[in-house]
Amino acid sequence: MIAGIEMGGTKTVVAVGQADGTVVDEFRFPTTHGEETFKVAIDWLRERGEATAVGVAAFGPVSVNKARADYGQMLQTPKPGWAGFSIIGALESAFPDVRVVLETDVNAAVLAEAEGFEDIAYITIGTGIGGGVMADGKLLHGAVHSEFGHWFPRRAPGDDFAGVCPFHGDCLEGLASGPAMTKRWGKEPKDLLDDAKAWEFETHYLAEACMTLLASVNPARVVIGGGVSQAPGFHAQVEEKLRARAKGYFAALEENTPFVVPPKYGQQAGIRGALLLVGS
Repeated sequence: MIAGIEMGGTKTVVAVGQADGTVVDEFRFPTTHGEETFKVAIDWLRERGEATAVGVAAFGPVSVNKARADYGQMLQTPKPGWAGFSIIGALESAFPDVRVVLETDVNAAVLAEAEGFEDIAYITIGTGIGGGVMADGKLLHGAVHSEFGHWFPRRAPGDDFAGVCPFHGDCLEGLASGPAMTKRWGKEPKDLLDDAKAWEFETHYLAEACMTLLASVNPARVVIGGGVSQAPGFHAQVEEKLRARAKGYFAALEENTPFVVPPKYGQQAGIRGALLLVGS
């Protein structure tokens, strides 16, 4: 049985499926602390049989480098009940013969969305902001993994918001995540759809993010997913701002096709990627 687990800051998805990423059955439930979240996921899987391979798409920070002593563990995080939790340990205790493949949630989403591309990036905007990159057909990690939400963009004109990141204040995540929008405007993103200024600021910061990707890893496409990105016209506004910043410099923007796009697989990109991790 091939299984996948996608861990998000707000919800977790557990699924069984096929090697090509097809989801056969899935269960979505709220993310709580590590032990409780994995107990729910493991109990659900046990009802469906003995998992021989599990792909895990985890929110960060998480140790995905097998050379590190803390491989498979959640690292320093403000999310209660997660720091130091061993994902690998929990699954191997439940399924002694299981093969576990661990990736970040955004890199798993890149894998799902990469059809036809060897150079592609994925940004997710929700409880936090994360970024994943495939370059030359390989997922990038660095020493641990990308912390794309914690770089510092140029401020939007007139923006003096202090930010909400408990570590850095006004990093990208602190300025443009779902909680940042709620704190800044006093409403959740879904209740701000008619607030032009709110989306002017939000698309400014995501255009900054795309510009940074263009200038560093130079993807052929940037996919933006997550709950905040579902606002009408969001991707087109980000691309318009990005092209204005780029001033015709980047070859990746010369193609007469959209560069900033929503996920082809929508809210299933992460869980499909988790299945692909063990199917590949």
